[in-house]
Amino acid sequence: MKTSSKGLIRSLPAVAIFLSGVLSFSCNKLTVESGQGTLVWNFKPSLPTRSLNEIPDTDAFILKVSDSAGEILYKGKYGDSPEALLVNPGTYTVSAVSREFSTPEFDAPQFGDEQVVMVKDGAETRVLLDCSQLNCGIKLRISPDFLESYPQGSLSVSSEEGSLVYGSASDRTGFFKPGNLTVVLDDGQTSSRLLSRFLEARQMLTLGIACPSAPGLSSGTSSAVSISLDTLRTWSEDEFIIGSQETVSGVTIENAYGVGQAKSHAGEKGVWVCGYIVGGDLSSSKNGIRFTPPFESMTCIAIAARSSVSEKASCMSVQLVKGPIREKLNLVENPQLLSRKVYLKGDIESSYYGIPGMKNLSEFSFE
Repeated sequence: MKTSSKGLIRSLPAVAIFLSGVLSFSCNKLTVESGQGTLVWNFKPSLPTRSLNEIPDTDAFILKVSDSAGEILYKGKYGDSPEALLVNPGTYTVSAVSREFSTPEFDAPQFGDEQVVMVKDGAETRVLLDCSQLNCGIKLRISPDFLESYPQGSLSVSSEEGSLVYGSASDRTGFFKPGNLTVVLDDGQTSSRLLSRFLEARQMLTLGIACPSAPGLSSGTSSAVSISLDTLRTWSEDEFIIGSQETVSGVTIENAYGVGQAKSHAGEKGVWVCGYIVGGDLSSSKNGIRFTPPFESMTCIAIAARSSVSEKASCMSVQLVKGPIREKLNLVENPQLLSRKVYLKGDIESSYYGIPGMKNLSEFSFE
């Protein structure tokens, strides 16, 4: 790995870039005037992590500086950048990425960050860019029995930006922009959705897919597909029957997701989740949930896997919009619901009041 002449990154995703005003250069597009400020950048060494064996070449990072009107003052390799830019007072956007990334690609992690800074008259401006992984990744671990059941079959993962086809013996990781990812089975004649997962930036998912043939089934006949997940943040396991969506978790009230399971299914819509009502009066602060009455807000409640939970991180937030569901579930008018187990049908969000949550409720039921 090449080491930058301007500094050193020892590891990613925790890369740091400092910018501070010191010098000016004639390559700046702006007219030199009194009272201008300067931007200077260099890489700050960071503590080692075990996130990557190969660290991107720091000189190859793409650095971009633009003003509030969108005019690009500099865009190019960090190793080719000037030591500083003299700029007029105002707002500037500074970004650095390890590579361009717009559509899904194999083996293409992207690291970077973007910050907006204010430059004042004659002042030095200092900004810290914490470059972490911006995209997410998914690897399919395909069992040999998959080809026995689907000899003409293939598996792909798709997102809004495109899709990648995974070979049966592939050990490659596909990278996608954060969002909802869908695993699709093509059996040689038709395509069908197996499952969807919502991945955020830095989330890496290993998805094991097996197709154990049931007794008496011939080659190519639909069989049970077991899905095992191995991620940095969650460990979970699902089972799917190809062609029978009724057996998929969350589709009916009988197989509703638990709170812990639901947190790894962000992005799914119209699914059932069950949990105990443990509080309300949510806010975005770290400990922003009231767990004991009296309650003041009718717009949300919190559910958890156990009625004894008293920490926000263990909860899911639930939005209550104006209407019959809010009237029945809000804790201001119904404090007796505290600790009741409830089944909710709605959309799972990756973040609502700072924790995974539910919005757009359409049905509910008490146990």
